[in-house]
Amino acid sequence: MSTSTDARRKEVLRAIVADYIASQEPVGSKSLLERYQLGVSSATIRNDMAVLESQGLISQQHASSGRVPTQQGYRHFVDSLHEVKPLSAPERRAMLNFLEGGVDLEDVLRRSVQLLAQVTKQAAVVQLPNLKVSRVKHCEVVALSPVRLLLVLITDNGRVDQRNVELDEIIDQDQTFRLRDIVNSALVGKTLTDASVELAHLVDDAPLDIRHHVLKVATTLIETLVEQPSDRLIMAGASNLTRVAREFPEGLPKIIEALEEQVVVLKLLARVPDLGNVSVVIGEENEEDQLRQASVVATGYGLGTGDEVATLGGLGVVGPTFMDYSGTISKVSAVARYVSEILAGEQCE
Repeated sequence: MSTSTDARRKEVLRAIVADYIASQEPVGSKSLLERYQLGVSSATIRNDMAVLESQGLISQQHASSGRVPTQQGYRHFVDSLHEVKPLSAPERRAMLNFLEGGVDLEDVLRRSVQLLAQVTKQAAVVQLPNLKVSRVKHCEVVALSPVRLLLVLITDNGRVDQRNVELDEIIDQDQTFRLRDIVNSALVGKTLTDASVELAHLVDDAPLDIRHHVLKVATTLIETLVEQPSDRLIMAGASNLTRVAREFPEGLPKIIEALEEQVVVLKLLARVPDLGNVSVVIGEENEEDQLRQASVVATGYGLGTGDEVATLGGLGVVGPTFMDYSGTISKVSAVARYVSEILAGEQCE
């Protein structure tokens, strides 16, 4: 097969995918000739479509209907994307203005999934920063009662986690202040993994009158934040998938159930590529059974430049396999970039 023939068939495949994404109707040779400047006869197009079908890239659902892309066809289409749809200047400004209105990290991330769900018409998910790579900025210790403390852990990327600690003995205000200082001496500036070593040694050096309280606090922090880090998700737009429920032959409930199971989505977002890169997983490529009728476009957000980059979490969208890949990649990438820029700005303040 000549290079020109191969190139033309790739162009025919791109046209079929683009047409089907736009219409969700089987694509025939006549409509391809009418809508795309392919420069060949209808007979040549029909022959190209027959070859693409034999290669498993398109399929014919009914004898009299046109063709639809297969999951393999979508993969070829995505892999051949040399550039994605650029966002317009108004789109970029609107996105950034909406995200910059967030009052804290969690609000910014909540806005990011609302925005992604709105602009892509898919279900959107974002992972709160991974505590394992976060460094502790401060740990506030608040006495809720004489025998109950509230620990408020604030990390350098703005994540806030709270834990209650039940004490066996009464603690007074002065002891609470000293306890806070001791805990912060072990935590501030360290990742939780590194700080756990310091926490384990705190008890030995603690003053006798608060040693028991230090033990309770250190144990709570190690057991709930270090050994069992709480990776939380925010989701938006699951109702968008009801528009295309017929495209999930085994039923939309399996997709919704997968999105609601945090473990499934966290595993998905744990595999996001380095900052600036976007992954596209199509249908059967998904490792999770519930998502094998869907496509997932995801990337990471984080802090830093050059070699000093930390991915704090992942964000992305889940939708049907016929989604607008070029537009979706562009929007997911832009939102992740803006979230990273906002976090970097807060870091500098």
